[in-house]
Amino acid sequence: MEHFDIIVIGTGTAGQTAAFDLAAKGYGVAIAENSETPGGVCALRGCQAKKWFYETMETVARSHHLLGKGITEPPRFSWQQIQTQKSKFTSKIPEGTISSLKGSDITYISGQARFIDAETLRIGAADYKTRYVIIAAGAIPGTLPIDGAQHMITSDGFLDLESLPRRIAFIGGGFISFEFAHFAARLGGSSGNVHILEANDRTLVPFDEDMVAQLVRASESEGIQIHTGVSITSVAKNESGYTIHFASGQPLAVDLVVNGAGRIPNIEPLHLDAAGVTASKKGIPVDPAMRTSIPSIFAVGDCAQTVMLARVADMEAHVAARAVTAVEKGTDLPAMDYTTVPAVLFTYPQLGMVGKTEAMLKQENIPYWKSHDTDLSWPTYRRIGMKHAAYKILVDENDCILGAHLLGDNTTGMLNTFKQAMIDKIPVTKLREDNIMAPYPSRESDILYMLDPLID
Repeated sequence: MEHFDIIVIGTGTAGQTAAFDLAAKGYGVAIAENSETPGGVCALRGCQAKKWFYETMETVARSHHLLGKGITEPPRFSWQQIQTQKSKFTSKIPEGTISSLKGSDITYISGQARFIDAETLRIGAADYKTRYVIIAAGAIPGTLPIDGAQHMITSDGFLDLESLPRRIAFIGGGFISFEFAHFAARLGGSSGNVHILEANDRTLVPFDEDMVAQLVRASESEGIQIHTGVSITSVAKNESGYTIHFASGQPLAVDLVVNGAGRIPNIEPLHLDAAGVTASKKGIPVDPAMRTSIPSIFAVGDCAQTVMLARVADMEAHVAARAVTAVEKGTDLPAMDYTTVPAVLFTYPQLGMVGKTEAMLKQENIPYWKSHDTDLSWPTYRRIGMKHAAYKILVDENDCILGAHLLGDNTTGMLNTFKQAMIDKIPVTKLREDNIMAPYPSRESDILYMLDPLID
């Protein structure tokens, strides 16, 4: 039986990060992968892949907003060309992944991994011994308990469509549905025939409610119909497409139904109980050092019961790798910190947040002050015809950022400024002063307008 210091399960961004870190420190590392296309969801079917569609969608949306303001004709675009360019990128990832792993002296093992006990893994037909395991098995599309659910495609299938139907319904009001609905509305869907169907009373629950309401308005202005409080009873296939039936109200006829309800941890095949690892449908609980209920077994990325974001997965992997070294050296364990994790929804406009929402602060009885405005008429947004830009900045009694919430066309860049201010505990007076000489006029220079109401 072959022995390793560490076996990593999964070749996504988290698995690779942990494996590279530990191999660089001289450990004997193996990595197991069950998929025929190593590389993980982010690169192949998630954050990287979707951005090929987003970049074109943003250009098309911006051009439409500028019609009559400098743009004289709507842009022409091709879903098939986007698909071709995306596929060129993703097709190279599996081979490149294996090559880079082997180039770092990491043993690549193909096959489904499952635990025999806490120190033994069966991968394919062979058994392997290890001192540590890092589980980075990722997530898979969740299923929906709806009659006719077999007629739905998942987010994976949507990103592989050769052409885009005109009538589409996305079930679930979360990240996937909103982003893909914006792709569909701008890149081929028929206005008014792109639907988001959410069972709860509101969509995008993790985000600030006021900012979500503003994004909903922006989405509806682009012909996306957002339905909340709906109860779907069945999806039926017919000659012209599909019919979605509800507990009340008229059925909805569409050409495509997308399960946008999100992803679930891919942990069922691992036989975690054989190793004594505690887990649930929500994932694998971990401590701040990313250890599971068995201290020699770690979980990182989307299979852990933490935050499902690619860069969070990377940081968790770094922490887990450092924790292994700390255990070996008998030093203090590192700790993962989630307080300044930014999240961005790649719609147009982009919705982003870092820190706490206003509802969280109220629930936790934390005193706060805010600067907030919607339908911004600053020259920045008038120049590009954006009518629904908005922001909300929340600060504590020491004038430090508790939360920042942005809706606009450069949310990612500005959000990073607020994230760093939170990490460095910079008060808004200093943050404003530091940004006075930001390139002007720009989205970044608009930060001053956001901060001014918070300064005495």
